[in-house]
Amino acid sequence: MILSGNLLLRLILVGFFGLFLVQSWAQKGWEAGAWLGTAYYFGDLNTSYNLSDPRPAGGIIARYNFNNRICFKMGGGYAVVSGDDAKSTNPFEKARNLSFRSEIIDVSGQFEINFLPYVHGSRSEFFTPYMFTGFSAFSYNPTAELDATRYNLRELGTEGQFKGDEYYGVSGSFVYGGGFKIDVSKTWSLNLEVGARAAFTDYIDDVSTVYPGKKELLRTRGEVAAALSDRSIMIPGVDSSQLGKKGAQRGNSSNKDNMVFIQIGIVRYFGNLACPKP
Repeated sequence: MILSGNLLLRLILVGFFGLFLVQSWAQKGWEAGAWLGTAYYFGDLNTSYNLSDPRPAGGIIARYNFNNRICFKMGGGYAVVSGDDAKSTNPFEKARNLSFRSEIIDVSGQFEINFLPYVHGSRSEFFTPYMFTGFSAFSYNPTAELDATRYNLRELGTEGQFKGDEYYGVSGSFVYGGGFKIDVSKTWSLNLEVGARAAFTDYIDDVSTVYPGKKELLRTRGEVAAALSDRSIMIPGVDSSQLGKKGAQRGNSSNKDNMVFIQIGIVRYFGNLACPKP
């Protein structure tokens, strides 16, 4: 009997994966720890990937090791992200003159693959680079300051959203990145990691589409909303006459926002340790 191409491919993949699992040393067990680091935002108010404004971040992780190659990691984190047109090198963005700051609370689940065999308690397999991918859910609340007072932008409908139709304050993201883990004792290890979050929302910064009508916004949302919706200024040599006009570009909705966490963590292993080789 001749196997179809699809069935043959499936058998090859199952066989390869099974062989990989058999050859992987089955050190199973949980790890848990905490991390500190910095957070960066990239989006409409940081299109040039400026890294001059790191913000604090921290969190906890729990990791289950299926073997010395594959893990599943869960984490919870807190971070602050921000963006400011005043720091842009783009003349249009400088004239737009928008800014924001947002607190992020993030919960994620990720599959992790070690490039090298990694065994806690081993004298030879005590470090490895790794990569990971997964998903997260996070809350965010973009704010901006006006006359020494900070306002929640989502509540103001700065792009003309009707009351009750504002964007959600919770979204998700695709998580991916890599890192390096190394034992510092038989049960404790250091994890250095860079993780990106490609968000499913374009409103982490409260900027996405076009300017609303000033009169309508003033009537429905008030003076503060109108002032924070359009903060444009005159820049020599820049034609900013369209800024603030109804329907004029305020952001780019075709590109979602992104965040990057750079972190160092300390993690304790609670599983069985490797026995010394005779």
